[in-house]
Amino acid sequence: MASRLAFGAEALLCLSPSKPKKRAPGSPKVLMVSSSLSTGVEVPKRPFTPPREVHVQVTHSMPPQKIEIFKSLDKWAEDNILTHLRPVEKCWQPQDFLPDPSSDGFHDEVKELRERAKELPDDYFVCLVGDMITEEALPTYQTMLNTLDGVRDETGASLTSWAIWTRAWTAEENRHGDLLNKYLYLTGRVDMRQIEKTIQYLIGSGMDPRTENSPYLGFIYTSFQERATFISHGNTARHAKEHGDLKLAQICGIIASDEKRHETAYTKIVEKLFEIDPDGTVLALADMMKKKISMPAHLMYDGQDDNLFEHFSTVAQRLGVYTAKDYADILEFLVARWKVAELSGLSGEGTKAQDYVCTLAPRIRRLEERAQGRAKQAGTVPFSWIYGREVQL
Repeated sequence: MASRLAFGAEALLCLSPSKPKKRAPGSPKVLMVSSSLSTGVEVPKRPFTPPREVHVQVTHSMPPQKIEIFKSLDKWAEDNILTHLRPVEKCWQPQDFLPDPSSDGFHDEVKELRERAKELPDDYFVCLVGDMITEEALPTYQTMLNTLDGVRDETGASLTSWAIWTRAWTAEENRHGDLLNKYLYLTGRVDMRQIEKTIQYLIGSGMDPRTENSPYLGFIYTSFQERATFISHGNTARHAKEHGDLKLAQICGIIASDEKRHETAYTKIVEKLFEIDPDGTVLALADMMKKKISMPAHLMYDGQDDNLFEHFSTVAQRLGVYTAKDYADILEFLVARWKVAELSGLSGEGTKAQDYVCTLAPRIRRLEERAQGRAKQAGTVPFSWIYGREVQL
């Protein structure tokens, strides 16, 4: 799942969750418990304390009768959603795009890879690393799907269609981080230890999508995110090609194609919900958009930069990897895909929600235009991922 950006003060409100209170300068990101109290009693240190929850958590907001809808859709999911998975034997694997370590020509292939990587600028690597780190936080995303009432994998090996989808989707997505991680390692252009720390921090911190254990909210969120990731990886492919690294362009492109296929599955689920419960679904869509779609890596941290996610996403905005305009375009695409404007027979609240989501995209674009004007005055920041080198925001 991947793409995750912030852009200027007002556009940030559309794209990322409210920020927790800033720590005082120099204060640690990870809170540690003192090893001893005034009484002399030893208190063990905690190895990691995640940041406080970004929002007040609402849980299990979906009424029981709605849960029954998803249980009744299990056969439908088998016939219409599982078909978007590919057999393992027909899937590409990361090794298909990497130098073969068993080959006599391995070292020559690595040398060629590193020569191509020399042509890629630092700001491109910031975007590629940010995308890779987001993909590597996959355990968090499977966990999120398994919080959703009515569709979670109750046993870890459940044979319901929903559970099969979640596990197989995770297995397909797992290849993305593996491939990008190994490729970046071989380039020699990035600080892998800092990247690995960032991944560990991110998985430990989790995410706050505000989906309330509701598959209505959860599948709207994943529909949005899969399309965002498709766009982001597609743009990193385009940039790699422009800089002459055709192999990396192929890698980013093949990942984007996976994201597109997964997007199709999730949008099909929401389309079905609009068919059987239009009022409840349009209310859920409006709810998610009012909360703003928080990007999966919004709790990103590398042990140094308290605003790492904002800095990464600002660079991606400047390069056009993923922008506020993309956010608005995705919303507009989904509203059209689900034919929200054509819904009829809605309740009063449903009609208000319909009006809200159908007019939101133009407002987001106006905010993006204002943010662009301010972005031109931005300075530079160091990124630990590229050995502390400065990158233009």
